Amino acid sequence: MMRTVAAAALFLLGACGGNPKDELATKSDSNAAPAMARSTAEPAMAVVGKDIIETATEAGNFGALVQALTVAGLVETLKKTGPFTVLAPNNEAFAKIPPKDLEALLADKEQLTKVLKYHVIAGNVPSSQVATMKDVRTLEGGEVTMTVTDGKVVLNGNSTVTLADLQASNGVIHVINTVLMPPKR
Repeated sequence: MMRTVAAAALFLLGACGGNPKDELATKSDSNAAPAMARSTAEPAMAVVGKDIIETATEAGNFGALVQALTVAGLVETLKKTGPFTVLAPNNEAFAKIPPKDLEALLADKEQLTKVLKYHVIAGNVPSSQVATMKDVRTLEGGEVTMTVTDGKVVLNGNSTVTLADLQASNGVIHVINTVLMPPKR
C-alpha cells in the first residue's frame, strides 16, 4: 500500500510540473468574456460523449487531479451519469501544495476523499449560474463561497476560476488555480 501511495505521490509531483503553455486557460480569444461570464451556449470546449474523467484526461492539464481521484477511488463515481460540476484544480494548483503535505494527503485516503469531494457539486452548474451564486454545497457536505471580483469568480477567497464550462457528457468542469480545502468540522 505504501508503495502505491509513494508511486502516486511521485507521479503527482511529476505531473504538477506541467508546462503552463499547455494550460487550457492560456488559450485566449480577444472577444472572450471573463472566466465565469461565458454562457453555456458557447462552451469553452464541447466534448461529446466523453465523461468528466475522459474530458479531464484529454484536456492535458489535470494529470494530478485524475491521479488523486484514482488513489481515492473516485474515478468510477465521476464516470456515472451525474450530472456533476467539478471545480477542477489544474496541475499548477496541485504544485502549490508543499511536497510533504501532498504526500501526507495522498497517504490519507479518507482525507484525500474529503478534499476531492469538496471540489464536486451534484448537478450541472454552468458559469452563467455560478456567477450569480453566493455559495454552493459540495458532495463533501461543506460549502464553497463564491464572489465575483473584476469579472472573475473567486472561490473561498483564494482560488480563481481560470476557465469555465468544459462540457462533458455527465456534467461540466470549471478549471481552478488553487486546490480547495474543506472546512474543519
